[in-house]
Amino acid sequence: MSVTGLSARERSLLPTDLPLALLDRNGIPVDDPALEMPADEVLLELHRRIVIGRRFDTQATALTRQGRLAVYPSSRGQEACEVGAVLALREQDWLFPTYRDSVALVTRGVDPVQTLTLLQGSWHLGYDPYEHKVGPQCTPLATNTLHAVGLAHAARLKGEDTVALVLLGDGATSEGDTHEALNFAAVWKAPVVFLVQNNGYAISVPMSKQSAAPSLAHKGIGYGVPSYLIDGNDPAGVYATVREAITAAAAGGGPALIEAKTYRIEAHTNADDAGRYRDSEEVAAWLDRDPLDRIERYLSTRGLLDEERRAEIQAEAEDFAATVREGMNAEPELDPAHLFAHVYAQPTKALREQAAMLAEELAS
Repeated sequence: MSVTGLSARERSLLPTDLPLALLDRNGIPVDDPALEMPADEVLLELHRRIVIGRRFDTQATALTRQGRLAVYPSSRGQEACEVGAVLALREQDWLFPTYRDSVALVTRGVDPVQTLTLLQGSWHLGYDPYEHKVGPQCTPLATNTLHAVGLAHAARLKGEDTVALVLLGDGATSEGDTHEALNFAAVWKAPVVFLVQNNGYAISVPMSKQSAAPSLAHKGIGYGVPSYLIDGNDPAGVYATVREAITAAAAGGGPALIEAKTYRIEAHTNADDAGRYRDSEEVAAWLDRDPLDRIERYLSTRGLLDEERRAEIQAEAEDFAATVREGMNAEPELDPAHLFAHVYAQPTKALREQAAMLAEELAS
C-alpha cells in the first residue's frame, strides 16, 4: 500500500507490510527492532501455559464426543494468541473473550469446569466475572467489543488504571458492532486493545470473501487507531505486542488494533465439516507453523527447557485434564429459579411474576 501523501500521523497508524515476529516457524529468533524479546521467565510460562491449554482443549473436544458438552469450538493452533495475550494483561485489566477463547479463560485463572458450563448448557455464565476480571464468553459476533469499550471508558472517567483486552475473530470485523466500538474507542481515547485472531475462516467463509483490505489491521487508520499486523503463531511476538499496546493504552495513548495471523486447525465446532471448504494440504502447511513447536525449539536450543522439565509440565497438564474430566462427569445441580437470579440487580415486576408462575408450576 502506498503511503504517498499521508501525514506522519497517518503513516504511524498503518501496520507493517509483513507480520511482526520474534520467533520464526523454526523457533529461530527474528531481529525485529519493533518488538522486545520477553524475559526468559515469561517465555517459560508461555510454553507451560500453551501445553496446559492444548491439553485442556483436547480434553474438552473429547467431552463433546462423549455428550458432556453440547458443543465445543476448538482453539488448537491459536494458543499463542490466547495465552500470549492473557499473560500480557496486568492484574487490574479486563478480558472480553469469545466462545472460542476457553483456553484464554483458564489461562486467566477461571476454573475450567466453570469455563465450560456455557458450552455444556447448564449456565450462561458459570463464573464470577468480577473475581477474574473476565467478561462473559461472547457467542454473538462482536458484541463483546462494545462491552470492552464501555468498561474501559467508564474506568477512564473514574480515574482507574484499567485496560480492556477484547478478543475477536476475522468474521467479527465485518460486524457493525466492531466498527462502532473502534470508532467510539478512538474518539474517547478509551484504553482498549482489540486483538483479532485471524484464523482464515469465518466458519466456512475464507478471508478472500470477507474483506478486500490489504489486511484487517489496515482498517484501523479509518478510525484513527494505531494498528499492528503480527504472526499469531509466535507466542513471544504476541505477548510483546499486546504488552506494548496495553502499556501505551494505560498511559493515555488510547486504543490499538492488532491483527494476529493464525489458523484454526480443527473444524469450527464439532458440528462442522471443515473438509467441505478447505483441503488437508492447507492444514498441513499450518501444522508446520505450530506455536508450541516453535517456542519449544527456541527454549530447548537455549538450554532453558530439558526433557525432565518437559515431562513435569506434561504431567501437570494431564492432572489438569483429569480435574476437568472429574468436574464435568459430575451431574450439575440446576435450579430453574436461577433463570431469574442474574438478569437485573432489582428484578422487574414482570420477572417477579414469571418467577412466581414457574415456582407454582414446579410445586404442582
